[in-house]
Amino acid sequence: MAGLASPLRVCRGILKELRAMQGPSYKRSLAYSYVMDQFRKNKVTGERYCRAQQEALHASHTYLCLLASTRSHQALHNLYHAKGECSTEEAAGLVGLRLPTQPGGKGWEK
Repeated sequence: MAGLASPLRVCRGILKELRAMQGPSYKRSLAYSYVMDQFRKNKVTGERYCRAQQEALHASHTYLCLLASTRSHQALHNLYHAKGECSTEEAAGLVGLRLPTQPGGKGWEK
């Protein structure tokens, strides 16, 4: 757990993901109020080592990773998911290839 980010950075990241999902009205959602309540409840105390705070930070970091991964998966799914049949040229273009052209001008190529 040494690589975990600070609680403020994780909180801002979660709120950024909520804003990306719900738009400008994310502050009125139940998820926003729950996240803010949890971060306020698990603030740093005067103790030297607080196991509950470390567990809460780890859980919030995991949740941030889940939200970011879900958003990027949805973007990739929308980009590459089949929208029906596509031509051979479009399929080749999706993976960065071009179809060869026939030299000599047979008349059928574009």
